[in-house]
Amino acid sequence: MNGVDDAYRTVTELTSLLDRGEVSAVDLAEEAIDRIERLDPDINAIVVRDFDRALQAARAADAARARGESGRLLGIPMTVKESFNVAGLPTTWGIPPFAGFVPAEDAVAVARLKAAGAVILGKTNVPVALGDLQTYNPIYGTTNNPWDLSRTPGGSSGGSAAALAAGFGAASIGSDIAGSLRVPAHFTGVYAHKSTFGLLPSRGHTAPPSAPLEYGRDLSVIGPMARSAQDLALLLGVLSETGETGIGIARRTAMRPARHDDLAGFRVLVVDDHPLIPTSTDVRVALGELAGNLRAAGAQVSRDGVLLPDPIEAARVYMRLLLASIAAFYPPPAYEQARVAAAGVDPDDTSLAAERVRGAVLSHREWIETDAIRVRHRDAWATLFTEFDIVICPPSPTAAFAHDQSADQWARTISIDGTSYDYPDQLVWAGIASAPGLPSTVAPIAHSSDGVPIGAQIIGPMYEDLTPIRFAELLEQNYGGFIQPALGHSHADDQCPAHSDRRL
Repeated sequence: MNGVDDAYRTVTELTSLLDRGEVSAVDLAEEAIDRIERLDPDINAIVVRDFDRALQAARAADAARARGESGRLLGIPMTVKESFNVAGLPTTWGIPPFAGFVPAEDAVAVARLKAAGAVILGKTNVPVALGDLQTYNPIYGTTNNPWDLSRTPGGSSGGSAAALAAGFGAASIGSDIAGSLRVPAHFTGVYAHKSTFGLLPSRGHTAPPSAPLEYGRDLSVIGPMARSAQDLALLLGVLSETGETGIGIARRTAMRPARHDDLAGFRVLVVDDHPLIPTSTDVRVALGELAGNLRAAGAQVSRDGVLLPDPIEAARVYMRLLLASIAAFYPPPAYEQARVAAAGVDPDDTSLAAERVRGAVLSHREWIETDAIRVRHRDAWATLFTEFDIVICPPSPTAAFAHDQSADQWARTISIDGTSYDYPDQLVWAGIASAPGLPSTVAPIAHSSDGVPIGAQIIGPMYEDLTPIRFAELLEQNYGGFIQPALGHSHADDQCPAHSDRRL
């Protein structure tokens, strides 16, 4: 049950097979296409298929190899999130009025993947306007979690995560403003990396029908997804090639090497609770066992978060900034409703719900005031990273939850150990890295008591993206990483003990 078939080989493993001539790019593409056609009807991850062009690209990759050419992704089948422009394919962001929008050029990130030789199989599903921690929309329907079809794979990069967990290609790319890379990786047992803000190119990752210009939306980044941490590093290198890059200071700042090359060298801060929302028992136990194993491996592990920015203030700041970014694109009637709602909020109400309502209509002055707090928090993080190398925390308070498509997501609740909490409040763990713009890698570390994956969020210093990725790679080498799910199982059925018992 734990054996790995060709569909689940990593980019690195497939490249080795291609280099030795044991398989062709056409073989890999045809196998992936056959698998998608057989299994994706139950999962609905690959919603825009590009199989004819994929086979053309695979034939071109084989011809290039025959000529002695090379490329870091030459002949590797993979997918991209639907929100990235791919010339000739629709980019809808799940928004029905734009179902017919077809861009004329590739997003920069997609162009870089193709230049490295990637074979793009198609595009993966997203929630409407990328605005949910679940993945469904009126155009393409619902994406299911390969571990349990009754549960969500997360969002908004849920289609990419589900595709990887199901063996539909060796890698993918997604985006993240509120955990959209990290939560799906956590929910499906794969790897993802939220890059330092501004490091990777956003051109062509723009909502339709916008022109494909450089997109400097606050908090939002793109990043790689894979079934191994080593592949994350490879993909990050491809995506961060010199040329057109991100925005602001990241244009002038090169990524630094990983701080250490073995677990014993790392100074680790583990944080598993938040004053505004609890962490489920399953997630806390998994992180606790990870902390114990790290100590046994010689790492310096602390649970003293005194150097962290005030978590309550940080969460409030993040909610204001997040809603300011989201609401900037509201149509006028929706924005007027938000303005009326904000006028009715008690000035003394400091709940996260109140901060979200306020954030939707922040004035420029108020945004600057909020950003000034963020700058102070970013400085506190810089100080923290003189004492620690990484911070480990949950990507989300729970493992994957059941589909909930009730109309008003802001009014939904999430159950944590049997108690209900506001659905949007779980975003505090996304905000911990998003607000200051820090890099964050999610790696699978365990499975819940009912058999679905649990991941750890590994946060590193700004522009030191390779440090959390390398740490995730060391976890993978020492304790194991991605585990292949038994596709199609529902957790109303019997579970595979190898899945439910596995912890670091």
